[in-house]
Amino acid sequence: MKYLSAFLFLILLTSCQITETITINSDGSGNVKMEQLREENSYMQLAGESYGRENVFEDTTYVFSEYIEKYKETFLKYTPEEQKLFQKYTNVKVHLKKSSFEKEFRSVFSLHFNKVSEIPDLYKTEDYADDLQNNYALTAETHYYKISYDFNGKVFKRSVSIINVEELQKAKDGYKNYESKYGNLKLTQTYTLRYSFPQKIKSVSNEKAVISPDKKSLTLEFQLSDCLRDPEITNLEVVLE
Repeated sequence: MKYLSAFLFLILLTSCQITETITINSDGSGNVKMEQLREENSYMQLAGESYGRENVFEDTTYVFSEYIEKYKETFLKYTPEEQKLFQKYTNVKVHLKKSSFEKEFRSVFSLHFNKVSEIPDLYKTEDYADDLQNNYALTAETHYYKISYDFNGKVFKRSVSIINVEELQKAKDGYKNYESKYGNLKLTQTYTLRYSFPQKIKSVSNEKAVISPDKKSLTLEFQLSDCLRDPEITNLEVVLE
């Protein structure tokens, strides 16, 4: 998707519902899943007449390590630092479903981790798979932020940092153009964090987070458009009792 025009990328992305789910066990291990679902009513408004002419079917499942093995010659051409980046995705499982007949467009990325800091930036999984398959240089990446996670047993942190100010500005400019054309449409474009912890939650840095009755999980929802313009608003710190 990163090789699409910025404007088309925004159309596709802002008709999505994205949910990031993390469950942490008492020993610090756990599971993470990132699911991206195309919201059909929103996409239909954006796609117009072309919506009814779609003819796509794909149902693919793979583990990222399969790409590293299959394209080993390409993998070995990358620098040791770049290889280390790819290896962080080794055990990520990917399921892609695209069906214009069923009107279901869903991407799911999941991983079992031994410690929270092992969680990679799952949103980039497909990009890195494309890089290996097509021998693309990582220096050509247009990502403008990165996500990392940490947990010391009491404090959980989701940290988002800007890594390319120029690309961030391009994204902001692209969204201005997008808003001028589609800003009057009623679109569903949510970005939801769902986190579960082994102990009760004592405090959360974002006051909009909704804590469950047992105080061991939270849900935090954003507008996807806001996240595109300012990814750092999804930074989060959770302190456990």
